[in-house]
Amino acid sequence: MSESVDGQRESGRVVLGRTLKFLREKAGKSLGQLADETGYDKSYLSRLETGERLSKVTVMEDLDGYYGAGDLLVRHWHAARLDAFKDQYKRFMELEATARIMWKFTLGVPGLLQTEEFAREVLSGAQTTPEDGELVEEQVAARIGRQYLLRRNPEPNVRIVVDEFAFRRPAAHAKVWHDQLVHLETAAMWSNVTLQVLPFTAGLHHHMSASLTLLWQEDGSAVAYTEGNAGGQLTEDPAGVLRHRLSYDRLRDLALSPPESLAFVRDVVEEHRP
Repeated sequence: MSESVDGQRESGRVVLGRTLKFLREKAGKSLGQLADETGYDKSYLSRLETGERLSKVTVMEDLDGYYGAGDLLVRHWHAARLDAFKDQYKRFMELEATARIMWKFTLGVPGLLQTEEFAREVLSGAQTTPEDGELVEEQVAARIGRQYLLRRNPEPNVRIVVDEFAFRRPAAHAKVWHDQLVHLETAAMWSNVTLQVLPFTAGLHHHMSASLTLLWQEDGSAVAYTEGNAGGQLTEDPAGVLRHRLSYDRLRDLALSPPESLAFVRDVVEEHRP
């Protein structure tokens, strides 16, 4: 749990930074020594300790191993990554992290199944300047780190319906796009993931401008989250969640079956093979 300062909840990134500094000083290491022994840049490590940067989760895994800290830093990292998102989305991510069942509909490649290079291209955008690069890297780290929840124990049961639109707008770089398609093909074969494609032949539908996620917890409670250009909306009211579930059922019924969807993805992989 994060500490409070003058009644305000302390940033998870600040808590992580303080923990990093504590472990380093407890080990009797200077920043220079830590950099030499771990291979990470000294200024980079300094900015992690001051809370100015958010690393990739793999950095925290390395440092947990270096300090013999179990998964302490990784756990703090998962709290710190929420700082990169708006308040309502933070609440959604907290619920997503503990959900046992996830149903999702997306118009584009879902963040949970994006490769790092594809995520970087999506998050960079046409208006990104060199000065924005650091922020983009933090967003990429947060997005890729979020994917760990698919492989946690016990694994959640995940169903994702993806609009065909996602497969018809490739990344700017051919290899990035091919690698992303191969990753989708692989994910479709995971035992806890069901991937379905909603084809153009299904015609117009009621989620043309927004994504939809339904989450169920261990105790059976459920929430719905919709997100479009205007922002996101979390619904916890049972009647509202039920309406969204019925909406999702209609989309799923219009989609290709899981075997047909896997064949569809494989065909697109072949179309874009370098």
